[in-house]
Amino acid sequence: MILDPHLTEPRLIDQFLDALQELPDVHPRLKALESAGPSRDTGRDAEIDVEIAGKPFTLFVEVKKSVYPRDVREVLWQIRQFGSDRRRGEREDAVSVLVAESISPGAKELLREERVGYYDSGGSLFLPARGAYLYIDKPPPKTLAKAVRSMFSGRRAQVLHTLLIHHQDWFGVKALAEQAMVSPATASQMLTELERFDWLTSRGQGPNKERRLVEPGSLLDAWAKELASLRPLGLRRYYVPSTDVEKLIDRIEHVCDAHKVEYAITHEAAAQRYTPFLSSVSQARCRMLTGGAADAAIGDLNARVVSEGVNLVILEAKSHGDFLFRERVSDAWLASPIQVYLDLLGGEGRGKEMAEHLRRERIGF
Repeated sequence: MILDPHLTEPRLIDQFLDALQELPDVHPRLKALESAGPSRDTGRDAEIDVEIAGKPFTLFVEVKKSVYPRDVREVLWQIRQFGSDRRRGEREDAVSVLVAESISPGAKELLREERVGYYDSGGSLFLPARGAYLYIDKPPPKTLAKAVRSMFSGRRAQVLHTLLIHHQDWFGVKALAEQAMVSPATASQMLTELERFDWLTSRGQGPNKERRLVEPGSLLDAWAKELASLRPLGLRRYYVPSTDVEKLIDRIEHVCDAHKVEYAITHEAAAQRYTPFLSSVSQARCRMLTGGAADAAIGDLNARVVSEGVNLVILEAKSHGDFLFRERVSDAWLASPIQVYLDLLGGEGRGKEMAEHLRRERIGF
């Protein structure tokens, strides 16, 4: 097995070959490429002859470290320049394949639409050859999963929250940082990450450069998909005697105002106030900044800790960022519609139905 001396990632090629060899009736063989030299570019990092169920194909392989939707355009241009119509004499059964350490789900979708093959180190494989079609979909590599997951937690999530709430507005780094209550460095880093997913558009240059979110639905979908892997807020479960949920919310407002406690009603009780869906709700869920003042406020409610018969759940907020864009509705503070939507998706019962109703009727994307 001879590797091209100009191959950028021989380890990835080896992994790709191993993945092909493990498939039934698939027999790959790596070809040696002539040195491209300073005046000639082959436009590929490796060439593999492969026999699939007795049919021969040639794979033209392009190697990348990581690929996001923004990178796909460049890859497709390279493939069109050096691909199946590259020069006379090349076989019609050639297939272009992108091999990378990680390929984001959006990038994979674009590549499939263009019928360009791919393989990533997580084991996902797509090979759209004439007369042979291979498709293996596996979870993304840990490196990509960890990088994506970090976008949707902590202060980084505050940037996403800001862009979703103000998805029609243009932001410079400084203005976004102020709105999101983060450092300019965090805002700048997140804008760069989001551009890689093709979720932003930009205008201007240098210090005057501004971005605007153009794919709010895709961003919100991605956030919803990551919910299961994110660490939830701590919960405290209580029973407050002799009151229905609407009166309970009024009492929460009263005690929190008296003790100067930051709070926001979320889940079903908040969704019901934003866009009524159920005939009634059985409990109030409330984000509350923990501490002595919060404990005093809860004490004023005469709330007692229970495991059954719960009608008040306190979600233990850690910072003021957990209350970004809360709204005053019917004399109570509600978490933002975006936050309520995400909280509902992580809940139980009819929460997911309420979430979709809220998204359709209030969020709008």
